[in-house]
Amino acid sequence: MGTPGAFRRPFEVVDYSALMRVHEPPPEYFDGGYLASLEEIERRQLASLQRRAQQAYEVPFFRRRWEQAGFQPGQLRTLDDLRRVPAYTVDDLRRSIEEHPPLGDYQGASLAGARSEPIRIFMSGATTGAPRPTLYTQWDRDAGAILMARALYLQGIRPGDVVVNAWAYSTHNGAFAFDEALHRWLNCVVLTTGTGNVTSTRRQVELAHQYRATAILTTGDYMLRLADMAREMGLDPRADFNIQALPNIGDRDKLEATWGAQCFESYGFHEVQWVAVECPEHDGPHIFEDAFVVQIVNPETGEELSDGEQGALCVTEIYKTGSPQFRYNIMDLSFLYPRERCKCGSWLRRMGPFAGRADNMVKLRGVNIWPEAVGEIALDDARLETDYFVRAVREGNRDEMIVHLVAPLDCPGRDDIVSGAEARLKERLGVRIRVALAAPGELDEMTEIETSPKPKRFRDDRGA
Repeated sequence: MGTPGAFRRPFEVVDYSALMRVHEPPPEYFDGGYLASLEEIERRQLASLQRRAQQAYEVPFFRRRWEQAGFQPGQLRTLDDLRRVPAYTVDDLRRSIEEHPPLGDYQGASLAGARSEPIRIFMSGATTGAPRPTLYTQWDRDAGAILMARALYLQGIRPGDVVVNAWAYSTHNGAFAFDEALHRWLNCVVLTTGTGNVTSTRRQVELAHQYRATAILTTGDYMLRLADMAREMGLDPRADFNIQALPNIGDRDKLEATWGAQCFESYGFHEVQWVAVECPEHDGPHIFEDAFVVQIVNPETGEELSDGEQGALCVTEIYKTGSPQFRYNIMDLSFLYPRERCKCGSWLRRMGPFAGRADNMVKLRGVNIWPEAVGEIALDDARLETDYFVRAVREGNRDEMIVHLVAPLDCPGRDDIVSGAEARLKERLGVRIRVALAAPGELDEMTEIETSPKPKRFRDDRGA
């Protein structure tokens, strides 16, 4: 028996012809919007920004903050006017959730409206605190999948390829987003293996080998673990597989040397999915500017910084219809390249690679230390694996930092590895940081590599 009220299925709420006109999928995008003129990029950005501001103003979280700052959407007359909009951080979202549980008041969709506006709810990976919920409309999912399909195409995945999706299927949107992009917009055949806890590492290697997979989607660290398993099985990762693309976050040089394919820098986060990806020139990820306006701000003051200056990423999405992200200071460190045409032919703005978390900064005996920088410096030794974990601890009356590194138990010169890493850290950072060696797999519980959407690298134990 029917129930009253509008009921629309996902395929009934999105005009897919209109969607593809606004956000071209690959490969068409790379002959169209990717090569648009600077004037066309900025014209479309401004129109989308103005529309999105009006939508965001209807959401209580944004209306309250904007009215307190004396800002109205009609004041957005140029792209430069975006700096007048008050930014917010993850701490503001957490307060919103505490005051309006369980979703906060920053959502632009509702559970109550799911009959007429199909939605999905996903949670952040909780690498820097409690998980944050985000409601995605069907338009948001499809548009976001197009952006992700563009990135995967640019990284070497082609329509019809077999791809192993080894991301964790959980409350996080990562694995689902990859699946949607591959299946819906690239016609790829997806083997949804999940993590090693779901499908054993050996079985994942068998599947990738048997089905000639073009890519294995997972973290860079786990990709290297799969290579170790392949060798144990008598297989050569470079010669016995069909890996053509490495859309993996990790040690680029080691991934390329291990699997024999190119690795591309990229950037994205839970609330908006994929923001930017490198082109074959490998000179900074291109931002999808039909979907985002990206600024760099001082992490402490919020002041907008000049091109080339490193600061926190402040991201405004202009493609969604549901939960807005309007000047979200995500606190990820990066910089913007000057606005110029890339050798690949695109005018899309480029950003620097992810350089760590501004809110992970630890002041260690008067020196500002970012854990990601500690890991990068400490790992500069070919005898080490790429796994690491940094801890801040309180010993006596002073803060200390320990970086845990991984080397095989039978690795020669273990004492030299420790002393060398400690010397590099002292020379580069100007402060003593202790190094502790662990056996392969010993850090898994801390990094949560088998269960988390992305490995955790830092924990502050000073309050423990």
